[in-house]
Amino acid sequence: TSSSNKTATTLNATFVRPAQFYLSGLTNIPHDKYFYVFLCFVYMMTVLGNGLLLSVIYLVKTLHTPRYMIVFNLALTDLCGSTALIPKLLDTFLFDRRYIVYEACLSYMFFVLFFVSMESWTLVIMAYDRFIAICFPLRYHSIVTKPAIAAMLLFVWVFLLSVVACTVGFLDRLSFCGSVVILSFYCDHGPVYRLACNDAYLNYIMAVVGASLSVVIPLVVIALTYSCIGIALSRIASREEHLKALKTCTSHLILVAFFYLPLLGTNIAATTYIHPNARIINSTLSHIIPPLLNPIIYSLKTEEVLNSIKKLYKRNRLSRITFSKKVTSLSQLY
Repeated sequence: TSSSNKTATTLNATFVRPAQFYLSGLTNIPHDKYFYVFLCFVYMMTVLGNGLLLSVIYLVKTLHTPRYMIVFNLALTDLCGSTALIPKLLDTFLFDRRYIVYEACLSYMFFVLFFVSMESWTLVIMAYDRFIAICFPLRYHSIVTKPAIAAMLLFVWVFLLSVVACTVGFLDRLSFCGSVVILSFYCDHGPVYRLACNDAYLNYIMAVVGASLSVVIPLVVIALTYSCIGIALSRIASREEHLKALKTCTSHLILVAFFYLPLLGTNIAATTYIHPNARIINSTLSHIIPPLLNPIIYSLKTEEVLNSIKKLYKRNRLSRITFSKKVTSLSQLY
């Protein structure tokens, strides 16, 4: 029948691949569309904030430093990650298009998982930058160089692309001969592989590896770097220097808290029963709030970036005034 063809396509005797999955999203919540309208507003602000930050770093040559290479990478990751998730999420639930083609589902999963992991490791590289700046201040400019940071970022991009590609690719070995309803707001890895009706142990292993690489290991590394920073700060005699060094770490620590606490909550909740609606809301906010806050907390409040924005504004204003004067003088000539 046509309905059975729509539900699943048999590849061979072993594998049954669904033509489409169904994203459940929030269930039995009145006025849930207001939540998705809120997500739309968050996405617009995320694009504005990160777009502004990327433009400022690109246009102002004094910001072409190793530290702002990392900030640029974070803003780019936030922008791409939000774009990979939110527009499709709004299309799915605001316009009630909950069926998603199998291949599109895997692509959706790949990009969301990749950019979340990329954001996590960018925060690790930021912690490394602060660690060198405070623990080895005299050697900072010889250690944290543009080639060194570029190599670190490139390695992280290639490594995470490989890991996430394997994680998503291993789903192709599964048969989905039962339900095609994904109990999530996007094609999340866990809810998808649990729908399989054959052995999904390898996918479980990849889920553990993915969670370790995107949450546990980065968090441990950041904790170790801040332990070393704490020891180094305890040896500083001057209280003013102590506070100045702490101030440079505060923004990064706030970012770490906003990013990892919701993710940890989601992963811990996955080991016990939690109502799907509560898990979906927590998981959604953990994906969308950090990209919104990152440019505000880490960069747009720093004096260096604010001064650069003021300089760009003055430069554009002067160029407009000069252009209008030229146009006026030419009109008078003719």
